[in-house]
Amino acid sequence: MLAPMPAPTTATPTGRQVEQVGRAGSLADVASSESSLRRFLHGLPGVDRVGADSRAADLATRSLKTTSKAAALDAAIAMVDLTTLEGADTPGKVRALAAKAVRPDPSDPTCPSAAAVCVYPDLVATAREALDAAGGQGVKVASVATAFPSGRASLEVKLADTRDAVAAGADEIDMVIDRGAFLAGHYLAVHDQVVAVKQACGSAHLKVILETGELATYDNVRRASWLAMLAGADFIKTSTGKVQPAATLPVTLLMLQSVRDFRAATGTQVGVKPAGGIRTSKDAFAYLVTVGEVAGPDWLDPDWFRFGASGLLNDLLLQRTRIATGRYSGPDYVTLA
Repeated sequence: MLAPMPAPTTATPTGRQVEQVGRAGSLADVASSESSLRRFLHGLPGVDRVGADSRAADLATRSLKTTSKAAALDAAIAMVDLTTLEGADTPGKVRALAAKAVRPDPSDPTCPSAAAVCVYPDLVATAREALDAAGGQGVKVASVATAFPSGRASLEVKLADTRDAVAAGADEIDMVIDRGAFLAGHYLAVHDQVVAVKQACGSAHLKVILETGELATYDNVRRASWLAMLAGADFIKTSTGKVQPAATLPVTLLMLQSVRDFRAATGTQVGVKPAGGIRTSKDAFAYLVTVGEVAGPDWLDPDWFRFGASGLLNDLLLQRTRIATGRYSGPDYVTLA
């Protein structure tokens, strides 16, 4: 794992945030009505967009020493949700992806496995079978659900989608919120759908996709983050990868602030998953530095931070080989799966 990062330098949760949770009596009371939930979410501190962008830009310039880079590469590999979410996905492609997740570098047994393989619900059983056959019982099977990527379906359809994926062997469900309902101010409806999907997950973990590229403002990103956490999300996730912009460092910074403040106010830790557009080791390093600086070292673990990526793993492997051998390898060194 990475060496501990410096302690977070941003402020702890505002007194107003903690007071609001305490005054509500319990998290359930916060969402007891549309008006109380709206009052809570709109009472969260506003976001200084210029300040957030500036801080993210500063964190992106931080450099790592060679020894730290080696540890950061291994940490990032272990945090990757290796993903294929295309209409042309086949069982063969998923089996190849599973093999790569278990042994990202077949020539080096010291290379860590990826965190998860993320697929559509109808390919969950294939992924689970392939992982087990490859000795990858520690690699999770994640599945998108709830009418991914739009989230525009009835609650009954969303729950059936979730139950099907869990029954097929999914360890984690990546659900999408109804952004139309959220942007229309129907916060309680969005909250209650997340609660219902969380119940349908059973023992599987729930990652709630905010689709931040469609939320329009940083204030909405903060509100959606808190809304998902209040409803029981185990992770909050930036994007489906189908909408631009997808993951950005400033948005991830805001989400990291939110999970940090939520834990300070409630004692519950929630993970963060940026997804979409993170392609290089340099990108990954910037995110890891931001995690350590903003949320703290407790989040520098695959249980609490993930990368949703398809192409990132190959660059991490190429950079890992360069550090180990002193030589650059071409793209043919790694598999395309």
